Formats: sequence, structure tokens, C-alpha cells
Amino acid sequence: MNASHPRATRGHGLLEPLLARMRAQRANRLIPPDQRTGRILDIGCGSYPYFLANTSFKEKFAIDQVPMSPQAVSDFHIESFNLNLNAEPHLPFGENFFNAITLLAVVEHLDPTSMAQLFTETHRTLRPGGIVVLTTPAAWSDGLLHRMAHLGLVSAEEIHEHAYAYTLPLIGWYFGQAGFEMRKIKFGYFEFWLNMWATAEK
Repeated sequence: MNASHPRATRGHGLLEPLLARMRAQRANRLIPPDQRTGRILDIGCGSYPYFLANTSFKEKFAIDQVPMSPQAVSDFHIESFNLNLNAEPHLPFGENFFNAITLLAVVEHLDPTSMAQLFTETHRTLRPGGIVVLTTPAAWSDGLLHRMAHLGLVSAEEIHEHAYAYTLPLIGWYFGQAGFEMRKIKFGYFEFWLNMWATAEK
């Protein structure tokens, strides 16, 4: 990524552009085409909304605790909100508002209580038939990611802010507690088994 294509994460890491691209590709494959005529919310988009810049939706919304680049807001027609969801996990939208909500490399930054409340909020603001898509590092990869950060392969700023390591069964449990039906939850691994993906349909 160069000056005309800002970093997708805070900090530096040789592999960050590749990993961001792989996350975006995975999320795009998991979102059904019929949802793209509606609204998407990307939670934890960062100052440069890499995923929203590389996905097609009629309306795009974003939330992060750091301000998004005004140029990105204009270029990609995004309605952006500055919120610290770890401190106050409430989404400022009405019920049944979004067709899709994404949390890409986000939940590992949330403590379990905040994550539980945020999942409830995603269920509330999704329309019936809408989908949540998330990615997060596999719990077993934490030590490896810290070594990769030390070597400059991934962003040390991002890795050192990881608050909790989740497993797929635990993520499924949180989805169930938020009101999602277990039969509508799917999950798997990607990025050389270092990361997990999960989806939940309302």
C-alpha cells in the first residue's frame, strides 16, 4: 500500500496488506448477493475502511473509535460514526436496519461482557434474513502472532491490544445468547488456520 492507498491497520507489518485483502475476500464471499441492495455496517473499520472500499452495497455505514479519513468517507460514500464500543457497546441505529454487519479482526479487542452486548445489538439492528460476518484470530495462534509482530510481519499495535482469544464454540455460544438460532450459525478457518470466520443469520 502506498500514499494513495493507506494502511488497512494501525501500525506496520509486512504481511498486513495481504492479510487485510484475504479478510476482505473472505467476508465478500460470505455475504449473499441478494443482501447487497441494502445497508451494510462495518464495525471496527479503522481510519481507512479497506473492506468497505472493496465491497459493493447500496448504502455503507462504519463505526470505529478512531476517526475515518474524510477522503475515504467522500470517496466511498460512507456514513461514519466515532464510538468506543468496548466502553459502550450500543449501536445508534433502529431495529431491522441493516442487511449485513461485519466485524473483521474486531472481537479480539473486546472484553467478553462488551462482546455479549454488541452481539445483542447486532441481532437487534439486523433485518430478518440479514447476516453477521466476523473474523478473529484462532485462540491457539496468539503466541505466534506476538512473535510475528516482533519480527515486523504483522502490526504490533494491533496485536498488543488483543483483549481476549475466542474459540469458535465460544463465538457460537455468544451468538446463541444474543438470539441467533444455532442452525443459522456457520464457521470455519482461513489464512493458514491462523484466523477463524463465523456467520450468523437472523
